[in-house]
Amino acid sequence: MITKTIQIQEVTVDELAEKVADKLLLKMEAYLKQISSTKDEGLLTRQETADYLKVSLVTIHQWANYGIINRVHIGNRVYFQKQAILDLIERQTIRKK
Repeated sequence: MITKTIQIQEVTVDELAEKVADKLLLKMEAYLKQISSTKDEGLLTRQETADYLKVSLVTIHQWANYGIINRVHIGNRVYFQKQAILDLIERQTIRKK
């Protein structure tokens, strides 16, 4: 474990708070970027996919059977790739224009 000693001299409480807030904001922005980039690469369960698309589980099952969306089987579980779902939405949007 690394310990650091910080000495603060001639700094007002407001200046210190501003510096801490700026550093925290940078860390939070980096964290949010990391979350958003990994979120698109992940797998969704059937329920998460249904919630994301605002449809029922029956609809998800039918779409998978008709080949509208592709399933990923891992063991006895079924998942859907989030990026494939996003691509499907984009194709449907482009087709309607």
